[in-house]
Amino acid sequence: MQSMTGFGKASVENLGYQVEVEIKSVNHRFFDLQIRNPKQINELENKIRQTVKRAVQRGRVEVFITINELGDTNKEVIIHWPLVDKLVNELKKEAAARYGETELSTARILEQVVALPDYVEVKQAQTTGGQLESLVVDAVSQAVTALIKSRKQEGTAILFVLQENAQALFTQLEALSQFNTIFEKTFRQRFEQKLQEFLGSQVDQERLLTEMALLIERGDIHEELDRLAIHLQKFAAILQKKTAVGRELDFLIQEMNREINTIGSKSGAIEIKEFVVQMKTIVEKIREQVQNVE
Repeated sequence: MQSMTGFGKASVENLGYQVEVEIKSVNHRFFDLQIRNPKQINELENKIRQTVKRAVQRGRVEVFITINELGDTNKEVIIHWPLVDKLVNELKKEAAARYGETELSTARILEQVVALPDYVEVKQAQTTGGQLESLVVDAVSQAVTALIKSRKQEGTAILFVLQENAQALFTQLEALSQFNTIFEKTFRQRFEQKLQEFLGSQVDQERLLTEMALLIERGDIHEELDRLAIHLQKFAAILQKKTAVGRELDFLIQEMNREINTIGSKSGAIEIKEFVVQMKTIVEKIREQVQNVE
């Protein structure tokens, strides 16, 4: 079992780049993926999406990718030699024409040229998707692995709580079933006794049994108890699955609630209504935990 809440982080680098990836996930009815990455790896977004989607089936997932350049490895110097040649030649020519045989040092000219962006440029080297792709995919894969580990750890804790609450609900169900058996027997005896006290010897036994059967049928909760027991068995089986079970559990809880509500509406006995309150409280605890299950 996996929780929908988790966090994963990874950092991978080579001589030119460091790629940092953080992934966090929270509850969501469906799979919702948001990727925030630098523009230079936009072409990798679909591959990143597929990597995450293979591991996560449900939840709101946010992926943050940061790329840091290491040193000047990815920078290149561009010297516009035709312009430099033209400048040097023109300066020397004009110096000779204007000032006679004065010799203008080429080295001195070049020292000044280096500072002029029209002649010397330092630019970011052109990178291709291939240069960063393996680094980014590796970092994303590692972060996803860390995310799944985190989700499984929380899922294990949720599983323990769900099993505890399911057992508590089963205990209440057994106790209610036992009480209901005694209650029905006592109800019959009291109903017959009161009717005989009221009508005396004029009681029509056939009419008495008919009326009693109608009253008992209106308050009969055996079917609901049986269905609730079946739901609990199904619940225990689902908890053992290795796949995403959140939606299935959520549906089953709705069915459990429906049976418990029907029990409460059918029976007027205070004791049974107390059982209903206890069971609804436990089911609500289960529902709160299931909201976080993938």
